[in-house]
Amino acid sequence: MAQNPVRRDTNKKMMLVALKDSLGVVMPACETTGTSRTTHYIWMKEDPEYRKAVEQCREEAIDFAETALHDQIRGGGVPSTIFYLKTMGKDRGYVERQEWDVDGGLSLEVQFIE
Repeated sequence: MAQNPVRRDTNKKMMLVALKDSLGVVMPACETTGTSRTTHYIWMKEDPEYRKAVEQCREEAIDFAETALHDQIRGGGVPSTIFYLKTMGKDRGYVERQEWDVDGGLSLEVQFIE
């Protein structure tokens, strides 16, 4: 039996609030609202407006995480700074590389750059 359209729209709105609260993580949002994951993904497939709103929740979660990362960097967080440079500073040479000798030989080379 099909769900009442008004109730379905209300449930979608509740799900979107729960997704925002869970930073876009589906399972906790489903548990909060009593919505099945299957129903959520059906809505994602069939309702472009719902899908767009869910994608917006995800973007907001990324913005939140980026802000937290920047706060950690400003606070002197070395691991956060290293992570940021490895991911966002690749074009400036902040890249970890592993070099393999395909001839079968094993060698360890350490270079110090001053």
